[in-house]
Amino acid sequence: MARRERYLVGLDVGTSKIAAIVGEVMDDGSLDIIGIGLADSKGIRRGVVNNVDSAAEAIKRAIDEAELTAGIEIDSVYLALSGAHVKAFNSRGVVAVAGRNREITREDVKRAIDAARAVALPGGREIFHVLPQDFVVDDQDGIAVPVGMTGGRLEVNVHVVTGSSSSMQNMIACVNRAGVEVSDTVLEQLAASESVLTPDEKELGVALVDIGGGTTDFAVFERGSLWHTGVVAVGGDHFTNDIAVGLRMPIPDAERLKRRSGCALTALVPADETMEVASIAGRRARMMPRRVLSEILQPRAEEICHLLWDEIRRAGYEKSLNSGIVITGGGALLEGMVEIAEQIFDLPVRRAAPEGVGGLADHVNSPAFATSVGLCAYTHRHLQLEPVRVGAGTFGRITGRIRTLFKEFF
Repeated sequence: MARRERYLVGLDVGTSKIAAIVGEVMDDGSLDIIGIGLADSKGIRRGVVNNVDSAAEAIKRAIDEAELTAGIEIDSVYLALSGAHVKAFNSRGVVAVAGRNREITREDVKRAIDAARAVALPGGREIFHVLPQDFVVDDQDGIAVPVGMTGGRLEVNVHVVTGSSSSMQNMIACVNRAGVEVSDTVLEQLAASESVLTPDEKELGVALVDIGGGTTDFAVFERGSLWHTGVVAVGGDHFTNDIAVGLRMPIPDAERLKRRSGCALTALVPADETMEVASIAGRRARMMPRRVLSEILQPRAEEICHLLWDEIRRAGYEKSLNSGIVITGGGALLEGMVEIAEQIFDLPVRRAAPEGVGGLADHVNSPAFATSVGLCAYTHRHLQLEPVRVGAGTFGRITGRIRTLFKEFF
């Protein structure tokens, strides 16, 4: 096995942190985590670059740390596709079966997928994923693999993920400046689902909610496929800002207080429990009831859940979540988030961390690593593409990933 295939590096560039995870494909086909690199995010806001030099420097710090812990030189990564600029929709393609004996071939499937992706996009947007959901042969629907079947008409339902060309070019340029290439981009929700969702959950129907620093990304799976994705422009940093404003304290201290004493549900906090609160400009720290902090956090947690539920209902999937809700991401670590979500969604809710990997698994056993570990797991199962650099033809090669669909589904 070539080195590029044996070592897989997932890079999750978020608003609050940058995580680089190195996975090694073992001889028995399992995946071991052998390297971890973390850095505070700079120059990134809601998945979009606003300072190229700062972002590149932060990415390089994470890559360097991952190289040190893994003991290898990293030359390419798989990059998480995220941010408010990412939009997705469902599409359908229809073709006539070409063969004389009307047997469906891979070429027929490719033509159907090409027909489904032939949609008009606004200027400045690119297609990054075309994910088959199911197929219809004549009047028989719900078919997972139509190759070899007989019919005259083949239809395919797909989930098309698009993003801003300039936003992704800027992000890839930052990674290139850090000294590594981008092998491919993977939708954040798709990567996270690989490490935290079970096949049964995807089959029965589940909503994956990834609470990041700047945004909350979500995805709805049903019948084993991805049917809906979206982004809510509220995340963990909004909790921190609320604390800083409400308690009149510096943002770094507010972040530490949130992690140490935060709870999203006031009912879970004992009435007599207190906490130390830092003050601005060197003033003396104050002692306050911990419930004051919870009363600041709970409205924001409820807002996130209500916005998510409104989006899911607007898309028509509120009756499809037979497995409930799975929350992950760094924001899921806030105490009380599961209980708040259960109250608002009226569905089973669980907090999920990456599973199914070996090596340094105990070091990445946190919802905060769901996407970065999932990138390694997803690429291990699906993708083996050549690295790309920003320049002529970059997005032609990126969007050429339809070829990989046949590895995944056929």
